[in-house]
Amino acid sequence: MAKDDPIRELVNRLELPFNALGVDPYGISKKHLVVGFGILGWLYRTYFRVHAVGAENVPKRGRAMLVGNHSGGYAIDGAMVIASMMLELDPPRLAQGMAEKFINQLPIGSLWSSRTGQFTGLPEHAERLLEDDRLLMVFPEGARGTAKLYKERYSLIDFGTGFMRLALKTKTPIVPLGFVGGADAVPTVMNSYALGKLIGVPYVPVTPYGLALPLPAPCEVHYGAPMTFEGSGNEEDSVIKGYVEQVKGRIGELMEAARSGRRSRLKLGGER
Repeated sequence: MAKDDPIRELVNRLELPFNALGVDPYGISKKHLVVGFGILGWLYRTYFRVHAVGAENVPKRGRAMLVGNHSGGYAIDGAMVIASMMLELDPPRLAQGMAEKFINQLPIGSLWSSRTGQFTGLPEHAERLLEDDRLLMVFPEGARGTAKLYKERYSLIDFGTGFMRLALKTKTPIVPLGFVGGADAVPTVMNSYALGKLIGVPYVPVTPYGLALPLPAPCEVHYGAPMTFEGSGNEEDSVIKGYVEQVKGRIGELMEAARSGRRSRLKLGGER
């Protein structure tokens, strides 16, 4: 059997409207997904040894929004959550993230992000995905979250509120998640914004060993029960911020649970 057969089988089980050429209405390509998840699957299972708890809280079908914390220099957490939804769910689901705009300016970045379902973070893109009952992944801390230094890895900075207005407008349940380990993989001690500007990214993380190549640090992600809120999305800012604080508080609890679980597994010698 070909090495990618298990991944190909998972991709074939995705409940998306692919045409005869293996492409869905958004341009997502089965061929690109097989290659992409072949890499992500190895990183998830072998390199970062991700342990997932509570994946059953993610709805099997229909619109839902995965909302979590960000850290770790760059989006290791996002990549591993996407892998988790493919590898841990039955049937598998494709989590679609709202990528930072600079991704589309990188060589082949635009092609691969769109072919694997990761689109520029514009409100109209997110709304359309949810209206089509997709699984949307959101990190309300944005790039400021991945820019956290190692000493700040368990903190949460201010959340944007756009995700909440979108959830209310589209009647979408929010599945909170807490992810830990990304900052241990890329232990950032400072960020070079000048270098980032030169190469077209927000910043370049700097680690104690120089280049921000990820270390094989075990990671852990905990998914909480879906949260639903009443409203139309046009509520006063004070109401929206109150809802956002509830989600943020739950994510903080899940981060602490993930942190405790990861610590316990490390004591046991890294067992999953």
